[in-house]
Amino acid sequence: MTSRGAKSIVLGGIGGDAHSVGLIILRRMLERAGYRVRYLATQNSVQDLCVASIGAHAVLVSNMDGHARYYLGDLPAVREEYGALGGLWYLGGNPSVTGDEEALAELADLGFDRVFSGFVELTTVLARLDDDLSITVPVPSALGGSDNWVPHRFPAPQAVRASVLPAPFSEQRDEVLLQWHTGEQARDIHFSAGIQANGCTLAAAQELADQQGRTLIQPRTGVFTATGQRELFRALRDAGADVLSFQVDSLTRNNAYAEAELALKEHTAGNDLAGSLNGFPAVNHGVAELRAIAREFQDVPLQIRHSTRDPRLLAEISFAGGITAYEGGAITYNLPYYRDYQPRESVARWKYVDHLAGVYHERFGIVIDREFFGVLTASLVPPFVAIAANVLEALLAAECGVKSVSLGYAEQGHRAQDVAAIRAMWSLGRRYLDEFAFHDVAVHTVFHQYMGAFPENMEKSCELLRGSAVTAGCSNASRLMLKTYVEALHIPSAEVNTASLHLVRAALDAATIDDVDLGTVAAEEELIIAEATAVLDAALRAGKEEFEESVVQAIDLGLIDVPFSPSMWNAGRALSVRDSTGAVRLADPGHIPLPPDVRQHHAEAVAERLVRRQVPIEQLIEEDVLRVTRGEFDGWPLG
Repeated sequence: MTSRGAKSIVLGGIGGDAHSVGLIILRRMLERAGYRVRYLATQNSVQDLCVASIGAHAVLVSNMDGHARYYLGDLPAVREEYGALGGLWYLGGNPSVTGDEEALAELADLGFDRVFSGFVELTTVLARLDDDLSITVPVPSALGGSDNWVPHRFPAPQAVRASVLPAPFSEQRDEVLLQWHTGEQARDIHFSAGIQANGCTLAAAQELADQQGRTLIQPRTGVFTATGQRELFRALRDAGADVLSFQVDSLTRNNAYAEAELALKEHTAGNDLAGSLNGFPAVNHGVAELRAIAREFQDVPLQIRHSTRDPRLLAEISFAGGITAYEGGAITYNLPYYRDYQPRESVARWKYVDHLAGVYHERFGIVIDREFFGVLTASLVPPFVAIAANVLEALLAAECGVKSVSLGYAEQGHRAQDVAAIRAMWSLGRRYLDEFAFHDVAVHTVFHQYMGAFPENMEKSCELLRGSAVTAGCSNASRLMLKTYVEALHIPSAEVNTASLHLVRAALDAATIDDVDLGTVAAEEELIIAEATAVLDAALRAGKEEFEESVVQAIDLGLIDVPFSPSMWNAGRALSVRDSTGAVRLADPGHIPLPPDVRQHHAEAVAERLVRRQVPIEQLIEEDVLRVTRGEFDGWPLG
């Protein structure tokens, strides 16, 4: 009999996407089953995979964006170069856009022994490996196997060299503006401020909405041409959108301005390369184009949404172009998206953005709203984790002169917990800003409708949108980020966005306090405040109340540990799952400094569900992640 412990498995993702939930769950299942796993996380190159595969018995490769053929085209040559010819090679995830047999056969011809397309259950993967590697051992016990199981963590990252950190704001500007030729258009801040002063700011719109007790609705929109963006904006403004946003393309997110420029030129020449641009390349369009759009839409606040690795040039061009709101931050645009992005470097770059926003206010009185992406990985994120990240980023921004912050949160699907999360987030944001004398910084909240995979069934999707809107209404969020009923099928058209907006507005306006159990909300809010306060206080102590150092130490010590993060800097010990009511709890808090009674509360809630279901914890998580997309719910929210 061959034991699993005698077999080594390489597990990693290929390509630029950061989808890591499935990989992390599979890694846990394989390690708990006894296999020796070398976990490479996401965003690997072919060379990374081949080097790691030397001596391994199996290599499991995941691709989620459908372009595996592009990423893996030179796999046979590189395998031969590295002598990585042995072992089994599996490919899975969503490796082909079409998923047809011909496409999968082409992928197999690259040297894969098995190619899986679409979801494959954990137990199926384990059974295939056991069979292919001639393993004959029982599966893990019903409650999840040995208590001695220890999760993998990347090798301890080396401290970043001081020379790679950006210089202070005033010394960086020339370098930033020279990153792309359009940067020079943003140099004259005085002229840019005149453009800004003519428009409606998101900060002012949210302030008024909060006073009126009204939640603003903001669709997500981004197309690659300025003409197309204008047409989309007109349709959504006419439909009643309160806020409009440029969703930036993936090339800009990776600061690949030359490649974006090529795609735009190919489009102009009548070729289809621009199809690779899945959003608005704001840096390439430049300041003049943004100003023209801002002038046309002076009556609606405009925001940039992006997840860019280096956000500085995009911020310069956005602010100079008349955009009054900018999303992202050092934690929330790092840990969910990048495998290796040193926190100190991320903080330094985002401090530049916040300083720039502070300059616009200090010199010209213009308030640029800074929103933080509390969605994180969007997969079973305990509310307090998102809140702690938001508040730390708000403190960083306020210290740099930002006067309006928007704290973001992604709906998890348990109404009382979600309502409590929005209320606790505003309360804690206000408390900590006041504690450090940032009394003049306005705090707003952003409710993201469910950010996981939607069901393909449109009736279920519409049900989700309606129920989600009611939750947002009960929470008194400043703003709602809109989803559509075709999320699982294709990019929504202006017509779909309009119909979804009307559906959500009707449900939002009809929501009343009777739609939620206030007693449960109060209990959840008390719990969330205790959790988030423990994390924030520990982070501030670790950083000696220096906000930059507090962020770095919070990540390094695992005080903030984002479930299913692809980042090598994230501790990766915290594990979350739903309890029997549908609320998100921690099956393993890792090093998150929760009070003993709170840890016990989480442990008991998870244990109750484990006893009921009698399956491994990984299988419960798999069920939770897939439940909505499978349409396995009778009503929304789940609890």
